[in-house]
Amino acid sequence: MDPTCHKCNSRSFCTLGKPNKNMENCPMILSPEIEDEALKLYKTNENIKKTTKIASIIEASGYIHWPRLKDTIEFAKGMGYRKIGLAFCVGLQKEAKKTAEILIEYNFDVCSVCCKNGAIKKTDLKVPEEYTIFSKTGYPLGFVSCNPVAQALLLNKAKTEMNLIIGLCVGHDITFTQLSNAPVSTLIAKDRSNPHNPAAVLYTSYGDSYFAKDLRMK
Repeated sequence: MDPTCHKCNSRSFCTLGKPNKNMENCPMILSPEIEDEALKLYKTNENIKKTTKIASIIEASGYIHWPRLKDTIEFAKGMGYRKIGLAFCVGLQKEAKKTAEILIEYNFDVCSVCCKNGAIKKTDLKVPEEYTIFSKTGYPLGFVSCNPVAQALLLNKAKTEMNLIIGLCVGHDITFTQLSNAPVSTLIAKDRSNPHNPAAVLYTSYGDSYFAKDLRMK
């Protein structure tokens, strides 16, 4: 049985240090060997020990009060990182520039790579031509492919110690993360319909009606 923690009121169980005995597939009941393996890694893997410690300190220090960028800065400082890479979407260049300026004020070295670097045509990557985006006047806007592979390789070449994703497309963010030598955190998740706040749709009746309509159309 696979875990389905989304069906459990976790705040009444694991958050309070106990399993949910009413659920047969509670991981704490079903997979105690995994919980033991995880605990062993927390105790023996030096990198996991350090990242867990720093992340927990930051969570407690800035809970509710700090924005994610402040969390990121404090985490990088705690880990001793000095060189940070930004893998950003061309549509969020202003946000990437502002992020870089703030990081530099905190004495970090900043490298950045735009998603369209390399100017590879989508058609050269076997993307069907009908998925080229055009303006209302017919001007081709999206014939150049995003290039998360080169973003990762360029930041690897720069020997960044931590990389931040700023608005990479779903899927391209996965490719970038797979190829990045440095640890990766997402600073901004792209969602053009909800000013880059993907959770917003979950809090609205619009979200319910949108997905209900979407499912009916399938």
